Amino acid sequence: MTKDPRQARGEYLKRHTEALIKDIGYAKACEVSGKSKATLGRYASLMDENSDRYIPVNVLVELESVASVPFVTKALAELQQLKLEYDSDRGERAGGLNADVILLSQRFANLMAEYNHSIADGVISLNEARRLLDETNSLQQVLMDMKLHLQEQKT
Repeated sequence: MTKDPRQARGEYLKRHTEALIKDIGYAKACEVSGKSKATLGRYASLMDENSDRYIPVNVLVELESVASVPFVTKALAELQQLKLEYDSDRGERAGGLNADVILLSQRFANLMAEYNHSIADGVISLNEARRLLDETNSLQQVLMDMKLHLQEQKT
């Protein structure tokens, strides 16, 4: 028997909700969210009586802000076939020119992989074009960082 796609997506989100809560720990999750352990448990429960209870977005934001990974946001992106990128250090990238060169090569590889995936069927869809643009913008940001590091070394 095959599952209803909506049910499968719901279970997928509930499993990621559970991973989020376990990553933080129930005690801290209760403290951060202002919700009880029972309520948080219902958001992650696969039981039939809780099948329509999902974590509210405002609670999700609070929990993911202290988690090691944005579990549910990542799952939502995957369900929509989107690529989610985030900095593990929450935006404060350290390093100099060598780190920039490594990141530049990674970004360029990502761009080429995305292009290869996009052109495989001979047509670049609107979503594929957006992803290519995102990769191009990321590549451009790395180049700007490199430029700044080089100017710092010059002076």
